[in-house]
Amino acid sequence: MTAPDEAAVRAALSTVIDPELRRPIDELGMLAGVAVDGGRVTVRVLLTIAGCPLRGTIDADVRAALSRVPGVDDVSVELEVMTPEQRQALRDQLRPERGIPFSRPDSLTKVYAVASGKGGVGKSSVTVNLACELAARGLRVGIVDADVHGFSVPGLLGITQGPTRVDDMILPPVAHGVKVISVGMFVSGNQAVAWRGPMLHRALEQFLTDVYFGDLDVLFLDLPPGTGDVAISVSQLLPTAQLVVVTTPQAAAADVAERAGSVSAQTGQRVAGVIENMSGMTLPDGTVLEVFGSGGGERVAGRLTEALGAPVPLLGRIPLDVALREGGDAGLPIVLREPSSPSAVALKDVASQLASSPRGLAGRSLGLHVQPN
Repeated sequence: MTAPDEAAVRAALSTVIDPELRRPIDELGMLAGVAVDGGRVTVRVLLTIAGCPLRGTIDADVRAALSRVPGVDDVSVELEVMTPEQRQALRDQLRPERGIPFSRPDSLTKVYAVASGKGGVGKSSVTVNLACELAARGLRVGIVDADVHGFSVPGLLGITQGPTRVDDMILPPVAHGVKVISVGMFVSGNQAVAWRGPMLHRALEQFLTDVYFGDLDVLFLDLPPGTGDVAISVSQLLPTAQLVVVTTPQAAAADVAERAGSVSAQTGQRVAGVIENMSGMTLPDGTVLEVFGSGGGERVAGRLTEALGAPVPLLGRIPLDVALREGGDAGLPIVLREPSSPSAVALKDVASQLASSPRGLAGRSLGLHVQPN
């Protein structure tokens, strides 16, 4: 059999994606060498850190890519570790500037801060399902679990792996195509986090500056309920973030949810819309059981439209669904586990609206230049 061509080998290796940075290993300077000796190929790969948790994944992906190259009989993968200088070059390549990339005027990332007036309305479940649906459509999506005291996003996505630290840069775990960071990844067991305002602000700021999300199409922030410190910090750190308000149909919940949306009048943020969760559940006989009443979503959307002087749409009603809860408990959101279920269909429709919402161009450079005569 003819020995493989080195150019074909390198072309195959260019398809190997680093599972944390989500970019080809040759672009990241991780491909240190390739040697072809007859049908045997030896590949040297530089890991970012010695204890890289996904070294096995990289090894397997390299072997799988080369198995498709004609003439390759045997593959040897030598995993080494970057020097401090190589890591610095990688950090400079990935983050040439400090600061929050999503707050820069030229950022094209849509940022949605998912808020609620009170806890227990399913805000986190809605967040992870919307994120997973958009990722399944091919968008680059991230989640910041900003509910420091009541973090739940890692569990809802089945994440047990912690983030990887490359010196002062943090690489977030990826689940179902979504990059995620949460304070729950930094505490042991079910340990409580008892922080006051300044600590909450600093944690959110560090998530947005030190965590490398890469180029995202959409970033979700799962906010704690209410209008406290974190909501104010988000408006300061990400002033262009749009609020998505989650409520249940119950009148009491709707009244509180209205306050969560009306805070945008003070922060200058836009409210992208309202989602009514735990709406009427269709029973086997076709009747609809409205456990939490009805009309809460319409009330919140209508009142916010009047209070803010701008249209605030009702994005959708998510029916009460046992499968939605089961998906969260299993770490597999319902849009992936049972995509044809009533709640998944409703969530997919909301995701479509958020994905099609145009990005504002205010303050962004259009790259136009005046040519001299």
